[in-house]
Amino acid sequence: MINISQLRLETHTAARMEEHYTGILEEMSQLILLNMSRAQYSSLFNDFIESEFFLIDGDSLLVTSVCEESLKPGQSLHFFYLVERYLLDVISKGGHFAIVFFKDAEYAYFSVPELLTLRTALIMHLQKNTDIDVWTEFSGCLSEEWSFTLSQSCPYFLILADEGLNNQQTHLFNFLIIQSWATKVNIVLFSGQTSDIIRLYAYFMQSSYSKQLFFKQFERVIMIDYKTLIQQMEKYRDLDLTTLFGDLTFNNMVEKACETMSLLKQLWPEGSDIRRVLCVTSCSLLLEMYHCFLDNREKKASQQTCKGKQEQGSCLTLKDVEDFCKLHCLSVVFQLHLPLSRRACSRFITSGWIEALKTVFKMKQWCEYFILSNVHMFEFWSLDLLHLSDLRDVPLLKNIAFYYENENAEGLDLNIGDAIKKDYVHLWDTVSKLVENFEVGNAFPLRTTECHFLKKTPSPVKESSQKKMPNLGFIPMSCALVDEFTGDILRDLPFLKSDDPIVSSLVKHKEFDELVHWHSHRPLSDDYDRTKANFNERTRDPDYLRSVQKYHVFQRFYGNSLESVSSKIITTQGAKPKNDCSKSRSTKTRETKADIIARENKKRLTAKEEQREEEKWKTLSSSIEKEMKRNLSSGLKKLEEFLKSCKSNSVKVQAEKVGLMACLTAWKEHCRAEGETTKDFSIAVDMMKRIHSLLDKYSELLQEADRKLIARCLTCLGFVELASSLYPTQNETDDIKMKEKNKYSVGIGPARFQLKYMGHHLIREERKDPDPRVQDFIPDTWQRELLNVVDNNESAVIVAPTSSGKTYASYYCMEKVLRESDEGVVVYVSPTKALVNQVAATVQNRYTKILPAGQVVCGVFTRDYRQDALNCQVLVTVPACFEILLLAPHRQSWVKRIRYVIFDEVHCLGGEIGAEIWEHLLVMIRCPFLALSATISNPEHLTEWLQSVKKYWEKVDSAMEKTTFSKKNAASRGNHHKDQGQARQSYEVRLVIYRERYNDLEKHVCSVRQGEVCFDHFHPCAALTTDHIEKHGFPSDLAFSPRESIQLYDAMLQVWKSWPQAQNLCPENFPLFKNKLVIKKMDVRKYEESLKEEFTNWVKNGNQEQARMVLQKLSPDFHDHSGRMLAFFPHLVEKLREMDKLPALFFLFNLFSVEECAKDTWKFLRKKQEKKKPPNADKEVDIMINKLQKVEKSLKKQKTIDEKSQKPSRLDQIIMYEAEHNQLLKNLEKNLEIPEDCSYADKKAIDTESLQMVFSRVKFQRQGPLLKSLARRGIGFHHSAMSAEEKQLVEMLFRKGFIRVVTATGTLALGVNMPCESVVFAQNSVYLDALNFRQMSGRAGRRGQDLLGDVYFFNIPPFKIEKLIKSKVPELRGQFPLSISLILRLMLLASKADDPEDGKAKALSVLRHSLLSFKCPRVTDMLKLYFLYSLQFLVKEGHIDQEGNPTGFAGLVSHLHYHEPSNLVFVSFLVRGLFHNLCQPTHEGSKCFSEDVMEKLVLVLANLFGRRYIPAKFQDANIKFYQSKVFLEDLPEDFSEALLEYNTQVTEDFAAFLRIVSQMADMKQEYQLPLSKIEFTGKECEDSPLVSHLMSCREGRMAVSPFACLSGNFDVDLLHPEVSDNVILHTIGIDHIQAPVLWPHRFDSTGRKLPLNAYALDFYKHGSLEAITHDNGIHYGTAYQVLKDFSLTIKSISVSLRELCENEEDNVVLAFEQLSESFSEKFGKV
Repeated sequence: MINISQLRLETHTAARMEEHYTGILEEMSQLILLNMSRAQYSSLFNDFIESEFFLIDGDSLLVTSVCEESLKPGQSLHFFYLVERYLLDVISKGGHFAIVFFKDAEYAYFSVPELLTLRTALIMHLQKNTDIDVWTEFSGCLSEEWSFTLSQSCPYFLILADEGLNNQQTHLFNFLIIQSWATKVNIVLFSGQTSDIIRLYAYFMQSSYSKQLFFKQFERVIMIDYKTLIQQMEKYRDLDLTTLFGDLTFNNMVEKACETMSLLKQLWPEGSDIRRVLCVTSCSLLLEMYHCFLDNREKKASQQTCKGKQEQGSCLTLKDVEDFCKLHCLSVVFQLHLPLSRRACSRFITSGWIEALKTVFKMKQWCEYFILSNVHMFEFWSLDLLHLSDLRDVPLLKNIAFYYENENAEGLDLNIGDAIKKDYVHLWDTVSKLVENFEVGNAFPLRTTECHFLKKTPSPVKESSQKKMPNLGFIPMSCALVDEFTGDILRDLPFLKSDDPIVSSLVKHKEFDELVHWHSHRPLSDDYDRTKANFNERTRDPDYLRSVQKYHVFQRFYGNSLESVSSKIITTQGAKPKNDCSKSRSTKTRETKADIIARENKKRLTAKEEQREEEKWKTLSSSIEKEMKRNLSSGLKKLEEFLKSCKSNSVKVQAEKVGLMACLTAWKEHCRAEGETTKDFSIAVDMMKRIHSLLDKYSELLQEADRKLIARCLTCLGFVELASSLYPTQNETDDIKMKEKNKYSVGIGPARFQLKYMGHHLIREERKDPDPRVQDFIPDTWQRELLNVVDNNESAVIVAPTSSGKTYASYYCMEKVLRESDEGVVVYVSPTKALVNQVAATVQNRYTKILPAGQVVCGVFTRDYRQDALNCQVLVTVPACFEILLLAPHRQSWVKRIRYVIFDEVHCLGGEIGAEIWEHLLVMIRCPFLALSATISNPEHLTEWLQSVKKYWEKVDSAMEKTTFSKKNAASRGNHHKDQGQARQSYEVRLVIYRERYNDLEKHVCSVRQGEVCFDHFHPCAALTTDHIEKHGFPSDLAFSPRESIQLYDAMLQVWKSWPQAQNLCPENFPLFKNKLVIKKMDVRKYEESLKEEFTNWVKNGNQEQARMVLQKLSPDFHDHSGRMLAFFPHLVEKLREMDKLPALFFLFNLFSVEECAKDTWKFLRKKQEKKKPPNADKEVDIMINKLQKVEKSLKKQKTIDEKSQKPSRLDQIIMYEAEHNQLLKNLEKNLEIPEDCSYADKKAIDTESLQMVFSRVKFQRQGPLLKSLARRGIGFHHSAMSAEEKQLVEMLFRKGFIRVVTATGTLALGVNMPCESVVFAQNSVYLDALNFRQMSGRAGRRGQDLLGDVYFFNIPPFKIEKLIKSKVPELRGQFPLSISLILRLMLLASKADDPEDGKAKALSVLRHSLLSFKCPRVTDMLKLYFLYSLQFLVKEGHIDQEGNPTGFAGLVSHLHYHEPSNLVFVSFLVRGLFHNLCQPTHEGSKCFSEDVMEKLVLVLANLFGRRYIPAKFQDANIKFYQSKVFLEDLPEDFSEALLEYNTQVTEDFAAFLRIVSQMADMKQEYQLPLSKIEFTGKECEDSPLVSHLMSCREGRMAVSPFACLSGNFDVDLLHPEVSDNVILHTIGIDHIQAPVLWPHRFDSTGRKLPLNAYALDFYKHGSLEAITHDNGIHYGTAYQVLKDFSLTIKSISVSLRELCENEEDNVVLAFEQLSESFSEKFGKV
């Protein structure tokens, strides 16, 4: 690790140069620091299968790796291992990047020449030995070339260090940050990065308009200071070189290095390995330069007057340096010959080099740099650059030096071995030949002088033995679950004996219990009991009953807003036998007399219905015809409305013909009026729609006259051949008639016309045979398959696009279970609370059922509230709450009632938060399930995994059934049989995939040109490149609309005039289109596939240039706006309104932006209204209000007089007042009414009473007034920080059509039913990924209302649009599935479940069936070992005993499982009595605690729960905080000591566990560099006793990477706090994130402390959410959420402690109750 403080001392002269700069450096620094406090800590690569393109600053990567604490100076191979391990981690997570090294950045290392060589070697290694794209051609970040490259490559972010090795490098980084922001590139910090199996988390600082303005404002000054900085560093470099090399300049040294290389090329013409070359050239050049250095020194000394005694020994002799070079050559030979496995066993010398060597080292490092940086000049020389990563091994050099200076000098003479000797002699002889100015000594002896290069120290060799390590072994367990899960590996593991001190001194909680009268073993109420119940089910209070009634009325209203489905009354019918619907329909049965009567009755009813419809049409037809003559468009709308309600096909045919005639007449009139000008094809489209409808739906009812009419219409449109095929006629030869026809013709072929102008109107392939199981619609084939799945009690993974109708299977499943019995339960698992409320309302609206007292149809369970959760038949819940019920030992009788589980949005299994819970649920449920998603790229793998789980349950159920039948207890047997018989499930898991979207989606790019918002159509092909098509083909879900297929064909034809397939793929000649009257959607899809196939052939068969031109033609023109794009947001909304593209959802990813854009749009409309107002409008309103108040006062006064006098007043006077009052009120309302064009609200969409009901629900909500004000103008916003009532207001009014503009974050992406006509992406974000894009864009196009959905990109960079459209969604990958708390909960379930066998089976299923370990035996074994480690930890902490039974505070730990490892630390503090020491009342006998005690309690809790870190660099900021302290103080001393003790114990145990699990490491991979896969293998050199002596330390290095061992990292180092995960063997799949430690401080990779944010304590002190936002840098929406979580945690602890303690006056319980009440009160005021 490089000593940064030492470097800064070395560059003190450079610091003085800063006085020449302007003040911009300080301003830049402050701007960056200010933004650091608001940096978002988030996942960098969310759900792209390949991340967005980004950049890594190479120097930041170098600095971060060099400062790694585990790395020792001079160990280059370990350094390269760190770099490659980081890069491999980024690549494995989908990272797509380039690394950039600026030429100017090299100046920052001239004070540390060692790093110059390392930097040069790193660049060469990455270029030569890896596939990484490395950019080195740019001089600096302010160069024009760099700006141009950024504009072309469009990186989304740049990963950068926030602090350099010295001030100058920090300034360079700051310049790069400011310039990146100016070019709209975001910044990601190296500092504070963490990663798990799937994701990489980092601080993300977004570019913004204000930052871009900063650069523009100070650009000239920034450029001046940058040049000044570079010039000063160049001067400092030259000064440093003069000190070492005298008159030789930088360029002179380059020449010297080249001369040496040329000489070596003559000596070794065949070439050599880079390590040999660098060794001999640097040593020879060093000796020559040192010879000159001594000469210069002597000359200077002789020229100076001797003043006093001169220091002796301050400078090494030339012979000393020769000896040093010999040692170096020998160490290089060791590197060449010895495998890494042997070098990793090297002893580590802790002694430092003597001071006199500093100059030698510096000179040698400069020589190495000059040689290495000019190697490229000898490109025709055969130079092996494979081992550039292993150029220097200073620890090995120290080891050899120590031997010769101490052991060899004392008589130990060991042979170095023949092979090593031969190579060493060869190297030294070459050095001798390269040194021309003086004679160099012989290769032996190695040491000719008595100078010691190493300092004398008491303990020069680092201890690496295992004495300090804890005993290696697991505590023996006697538990059936443990034996079943880990039995196959137990015999191979070390176990501690019963008399081992660790086993005999296991902690018990009994002493604590007796001391304070606690019952720590008492079962705690679970989260279900503690979740707020909306209503008390048992009470019969009238007010309560009214509130229940009101709740249900609202739920039905809410449900009705979701779908207009009439409620079904369900009656229990019992379980039906399985049947095959298709079989039952085909089976002929004898018709009974009753069947004949029923058929005749049905016939009569049909005839009557037909007659009624005829009469209805006769009544309406004339008015519809008149309307069509007046206005064809509105008339056709009325016709469509009639057709929707009409049930008679014959009447529909009549109506369609009337519509067709109207269209024909209108078309002729239009053509006559237009003359030669361009025709409006909308009438022709309406005509063809009528023709399609008649021919496709009612062809069997058409008469000859009807066909003749259709043929006439087709002829009129110019489709003569189609007309002839339908109704052949005489050929027309009369020229006049032909001209007449041409006048009406559309001028293009029928196929092209249908594709280009009727695309979204084309008829979809739909089945016409009804399914008796479905009443509301005719299901498609794939939907029938889902119904069969439910009928057969099977499970299914269902992948289908948004709005395709996959959810219907869920409701069919619910209905089936509701009909079968009153006992069965369906659980609907939803990813979000918003979706829970929505589904619950839908169920309550859909189904009504009379149930036994106390039971209801639908219940809800979320963390916020529950409603009838355990006494319902359909439970709607979130994953975490369902997991609580499945893992609760005493809820298992309820769990057995579950007949089906529906998982909505199951792709959350691969999500960032809570993914492991989805896994647990899928493997714990015993019943069938439906798993729904629109976005899974590997559904086959998921299905296969789930099928393996079902096979497990089949075996378990079979074994349990046998056990049950063997028992004598008939009652028990009968009950079990009943439970199993009711479900009668199949263990089959089906995969149902449906790819087709009902609506077409078209994309558009929005840009601002000359102050106007403009739109350009974005063809999907514009997102592709020929390279992408060649490698991957067309993405499977990249669909074209019909007109986009035509556009592709036309572009191909224009580019390649002689295209051979042009005629075959011409729309008029395509087989599926030729002479086809009705082209259907599936026909167009096949045409699209043919075009894609042909275009792919272009790319693959040598026509890439033509293909590239086609893609270019289809690309829109992008116009980059230099200003703030969101300033045009209201204009964008207004433009969409003008285009009739509302309702629309506008997705932004910043809570502030979501609200601000909604408010800006409201202000825009208000301003528009203000402009329209007459000049005196406000004055008139004031006058009317005054008059109204006077009339009200007079009316009130008159009524009061009447009451007092008890005489009736004059009736006409009261009537007069009331009339005047009503008139004034009416006039006022009219005056205040919002004009239609100043609002987006559709006032007809909802009645006033319903609107008021919705508004009344947010009366007391935080954002209620704002939301109501916005809603009145048809605007809303939606994000996660809103309450359920606030979200519901927006959702309902949007669905009803009242609100037509909603700005939202990704909260609407997950299944919330808010379909719209248009979706707009108005802000770029790391969260706008392939998955979210598909989820969000899927909202566009309302089924049944819109045949086409529009997606608009506003303020999204072109490269990002392309990425979104062509990227596949990511594959679902398993995350690390286990945690200490989960294992404790599983042990609780297995030991305390109502049915122990069932509980054990569930626990075993979770342990065995993780997605991570599926088909990965090595991972399975690792998880088994982690399970055993976790049990050992739990036993030691006293949470379970050796039989696996819960003890002590197991209940409290499992209850706080959300907060691991804080829950474990909290209980540890509690057991140690620390809270009892802290919680002392104000005086004896009092139950109140001082504010000081409360604040200390919050301080402790804030250090444990809800921890949010601040970037390390922010501590340097000179920023004034107004109310908050911002940086959290450390724990009180006693708590800090207890935490250290806890962490020490855990670390020791975890280190022992790592040593055991290290046996599973893949050592072949461990001896390779992770990314380049360069191997460091070789012979062991058994003929060298010296090697055996120097490298004999095999013990104590079991769990440490051999690369880390080179820097002296051994197993004992695993005991150190915050040891890097890079030290541990990487192939075992375990790192420190799995250890239940909670370090009081977290440090970044350079060793800087990341302070904790004190938001919780600050809020407790001042109670201001605004201060948390302003000072603590947390957005208020997020702040509200984290404070709410903190408040709930305190409450949860408080309730748990009260339940565990029987002493009513226990101080800890009372203190937590006081704190909970106090914190909740403050939070409630927000």
